[in-house]
Amino acid sequence: MSQSPSQRRRLNPHGAGESLTELVDDSAIYNEIILRAVFASMNWDIHALCQTASVNRKLRALAKRLLWKELCLYRAPRMIASLMDGAPNGRIGVGWEAIAKLLFFCCGCNSTRHFQTGGASPGHFVESSRFSKTSGQSFLVKRCRTDLLYVSDPSCEHKIRGKDDYLGIFRGVFGGFMKSKTRACLISKQVELEEGVRCPFCGARVWSMTAARLIPKSAARRLGTLENGLEYFACVNGHLHGSCWLVPLSSDEDDGRDVDDDENDDDEDSDHDDDNGRIDGFHRKQMVSNGSVSGQKES
Repeated sequence: MSQSPSQRRRLNPHGAGESLTELVDDSAIYNEIILRAVFASMNWDIHALCQTASVNRKLRALAKRLLWKELCLYRAPRMIASLMDGAPNGRIGVGWEAIAKLLFFCCGCNSTRHFQTGGASPGHFVESSRFSKTSGQSFLVKRCRTDLLYVSDPSCEHKIRGKDDYLGIFRGVFGGFMKSKTRACLISKQVELEEGVRCPFCGARVWSMTAARLIPKSAARRLGTLENGLEYFACVNGHLHGSCWLVPLSSDEDDGRDVDDDENDDDEDSDHDDDNGRIDGFHRKQMVSNGSVSGQKES
């Protein structure tokens, strides 16, 4: 049976090597182009993207396949490029939705067996966050400091209701976690996965770094807390979250830098418009912020 010209063009519009499964309906192509243009005009607003992804299954699938990745690449380009380096198929962890949530959601805090708060501190969206791999080094024991870890810095301050105490809540992500020394240490120590705690970004099970005895003293100095005043977890997919009691900073306190700081800081701000290198309230350490307001510094 003969085919019409339009049918022949549809079967092979770009070359003989393409199959029907590689061809995309024109309407789907235009929808993606329009959506990308719309979100680009809004600087990839996280609230708008969440609302769009909740409309129906088709848009949710489109967001999972394309839009979450585009948001991460736009809002934190250097951090994402670093995390993608060496990752199989350019995929980070379990997917881009979890990374986007980590960038823009403070997960709050609940009491755990090693860290009692006396009540829950709810999570919330943040307009922007600053992530630093130099800060991440402070959260790694010496034998694991070749690992790549980005941590939000400064931490998000939460005032405990009815008290004068403040919690510092932080989050982070490992690059290449499956091959990291931190994961190897957790496996070799046969640390059991924590009961009753899940990763707030991907829902996976987590290891307690307190139980594993993998929290260095430099983490407390970086956060501005006491050595026994913090707790953090690493999930099996390489996401990190934790909390600490913030200690008020006196006016005459030493403002020296941590021993693990260096001049090759590669910070990333997930919002290009805000300067989040500033220190407010109860943080003990002054971040190095002689670069641009986006947290990126010239080497």
